[in-house]
Amino acid sequence: MRIRHTVALVGAVAGLAVGVAPALASGAAQPTHPTHPAHPAHPSGATTGSQPGPTASLPAKAKAYGRYCQDESKTHVAGTPGTPFSTCVTDMAKLAKGKASNPHRVCLNESKTHVAHTKGTPYSQCVAGGERLLKETSTS
Repeated sequence: MRIRHTVALVGAVAGLAVGVAPALASGAAQPTHPTHPAHPAHPSGATTGSQPGPTASLPAKAKAYGRYCQDESKTHVAGTPGTPFSTCVTDMAKLAKGKASNPHRVCLNESKTHVAHTKGTPYSQCVAGGERLLKETSTS
């Protein structure tokens, strides 16, 4: 009696394997997730400029402008809204959109006090990033 159960169990497993194998084979050829048009592997959907377009998401815009402010401190300073990095990103966005044409004017809201363990002041780093932004946008 025990042999009958074992044979029946082996037969059921074999039948299941035969039925599942074609489904797994056809499923392996299809992607498991939909493709995203902005993914680096799909350059046709990506924007061609170095800056994100007006319809880009907020994280995409912040990431693009943040590279000009990467040396800014991300530590919150008591008594001021945001961080030096976040205000620099906002300033770069204003500069890129044409709301200001001079990095010195757009970065006036930055602190001119030296922050320990950083190179320069938040103001000087913002101005340097703004000049790089203007240089890159004028050449492309």
